[in-house]
Amino acid sequence: MFQSFAADALSNADMYAYLATAVAPRPICFASTIDGEGRVNLSPYSFFNVFSSNPPVLVFSPVRSGRDGSTKNTLDNVLETGEVVINVVDYPMVEQMSLASTAYPKGVNEFEKAGFTEVASERVRPPRVAESPVSFECTVDQVIPLGEEGGAGNLVLARVEMVHLRAELLDEAGKLNPAGLDLVSRMGGNWYCRASGDALFEVKKPTRNHGIGVDQLPVGVRKSSVLTGNDLGRLGGLHQLPSEDDLIALRKDPEIMPLLRQPTTREVWHRYAQTLIEAGEAEQALRVLTLAEVEVA
Repeated sequence: MFQSFAADALSNADMYAYLATAVAPRPICFASTIDGEGRVNLSPYSFFNVFSSNPPVLVFSPVRSGRDGSTKNTLDNVLETGEVVINVVDYPMVEQMSLASTAYPKGVNEFEKAGFTEVASERVRPPRVAESPVSFECTVDQVIPLGEEGGAGNLVLARVEMVHLRAELLDEAGKLNPAGLDLVSRMGGNWYCRASGDALFEVKKPTRNHGIGVDQLPVGVRKSSVLTGNDLGRLGGLHQLPSEDDLIALRKDPEIMPLLRQPTTREVWHRYAQTLIEAGEAEQALRVLTLAEVEVA
């Protein structure tokens, strides 16, 4: 059962709360800017993401105040100067980042208030945050206002001009190591999420030859009371169903013989196949599940 609401029937506060909590976790744009007089500002925004790699474009949205509709200093600054440095936020700096979100008066330097270190940029005027593991120097291509009322966003299209990466986070191939970044992301209210340890997991992309799809799996597999949606997704990503030769060979497998020697339910076969999926042996799991369709009435 769902509760449903027309968007125009919700207050701005309720709409923001539903959006910010449901559309999560969100990466954090820690934006450093300067105004026309050269005064530095630093503030975080979680309405943020990457939208293009060629050209390299990041997009974030400083939202108008829900109380009085006023604009953020960050927005005023990018309109004045057309430049911004977008710094990513890791766990060791999250409390300081939160402090920088305070609505200090224009002209107050949040680098100083939050205890961050300014590092001169190479192609733009705003400084980058020394404590950030990755920083992007950007010029502003376009600012798209979405409204004039409180809660209205302003899409800042920021073109990346320079990328700064903490060297120890790069592997031998020069790629960023996600496990080493220890990034944080924004949830609703006061909640954040930490992308590290057991929170990180890998989902292999479907094969270059299109996956067979869940719709091609045997009916008994698709309607399994044991297998999860994730299990079915992994199986559907395989590039072909087992052949008759595969099933003949499987019948001789010492691990399968006990299942063949006595009456066994479909659930038992499926639980065994699930352990194979969890062990990264999806192809063998699909063989087992296909054979179960033959063996179990």
